Amino acid sequence: MSTSHTSTTSSQSRSRSRPRPAARAGRSRHGAVGFAFFAPFLVVFVIGIAAPLGYAAYLSFFQDRMIGGNVFVGFDNYRRALGDELFRAGLWRVLLFLLVQVPVMLGLALVAALAVDSGRLRKPGLFRIGIFVPYAVPAVVASLMWGYLYGDRFGLVGQIGDLLHVDMPDFLGSSWMLASIGNVVTWEYVGYNMLILYAALRTVPHELYEAAEMDGAGEFRKAWSIKLPAVRSALVLATVFSIIGTFQLFNEPNVMQSLAPGVISTSYTPNMYAYNLAFNGQQFNYSAAVAVVLGGVTAIVAYAVQIRSMRKEQGK
Repeated sequence: MSTSHTSTTSSQSRSRSRPRPAARAGRSRHGAVGFAFFAPFLVVFVIGIAAPLGYAAYLSFFQDRMIGGNVFVGFDNYRRALGDELFRAGLWRVLLFLLVQVPVMLGLALVAALAVDSGRLRKPGLFRIGIFVPYAVPAVVASLMWGYLYGDRFGLVGQIGDLLHVDMPDFLGSSWMLASIGNVVTWEYVGYNMLILYAALRTVPHELYEAAEMDGAGEFRKAWSIKLPAVRSALVLATVFSIIGTFQLFNEPNVMQSLAPGVISTSYTPNMYAYNLAFNGQQFNYSAAVAVVLGGVTAIVAYAVQIRSMRKEQGK
């Protein structure tokens, strides 16, 4: 009798542990619905990002020779890229640009976000729109506009110099060109980064400000102790975006090259160098290797910034 009872109990437990056909069908249906929502992104990612990256990496292992055609050469293109003086000069140029322009741009964006969040501006909506409008201007148009403003003969800089009877700096000269490009990029992206930081500030609970006021904290103290820690993650995100954008610098110097051809060469930035190698020099394989190396450097720098910020957060 006990044996029969034990076998009945075990069979009931197995039947309970075994999923019912309706439950399995429900899970399968939910999985299919989830994949249907995910599929458009997956298709765009494969076509727009993964496939071009894979094809560029594939091209970088070949060379197109007069005798033999397209020949597999392994890492020869990468060794050539690492020893290429033009590529390294452009890379150091954008690194200098990164170290100077990005902190200035993000500092201005942070000040603007704090100003809007303070509630002391008379027309904060108009202020936000005024700062964000340059981001809506295409980079080519912005570069042309600022390029003509920089002109010492035909632009606003030249007219101001004539009006004041002083010699103005040549902003399209070799000494000022990188700063001039930095000014254009800063003008374009301060508003974009301001919105990222302002959105982070809006997530701070209002009770924290009330508690700080009860403790006698002023606006500066609230900004230092509450607002700045609140935007730290958003600031890291904006920094990563800015690093990626800096290494991809192309439109601004490429447009200004027509205004100052003696200053901006075809290898002024790594992106310009890769573009001109491919479409002007017909060196598609070597251009692909340069692009892959540039992508690797960008990923390493961006990842290092993220790791450093994460360690700071964990240290606290």
